[in-house]
Amino acid sequence: MFIALIITTALLALVAVNSAAMKLRRNEQVVATISGTVGLPERHIPTLAVLEIAGGLGIVAGLWFAPLGVAAAAGLTAYFIGAVIGHLRVGDTKGVASPIIPLVLSVAVLVLRVDTA
Repeated sequence: MFIALIITTALLALVAVNSAAMKLRRNEQVVATISGTVGLPERHIPTLAVLEIAGGLGIVAGLWFAPLGVAAAAGLTAYFIGAVIGHLRVGDTKGVASPIIPLVLSVAVLVLRVDTA
């Protein structure tokens, strides 16, 4: 079970940090989706990136300190639920696919971290 936790944690950390990097680099498509489609002001994009980085670091550190891993996985789960809701709120059914994979990974890490704690 711990091997599955390590693998899902590594995948989610990579996804979260990559997503944050795209936001910090002001990737044109990412900014257009977040600001244009979803309607979140651009000034909040760096905050989203920081939350993803913190979550990614937290789940990795949580491999050694379980309570931190649980908290970080719960935070990332909430973050990606918010992203899904943001897309659905504006009827962006095409764009909602982007946060679904990290949401599933977040839930998997959360369940595995709680189960192995």
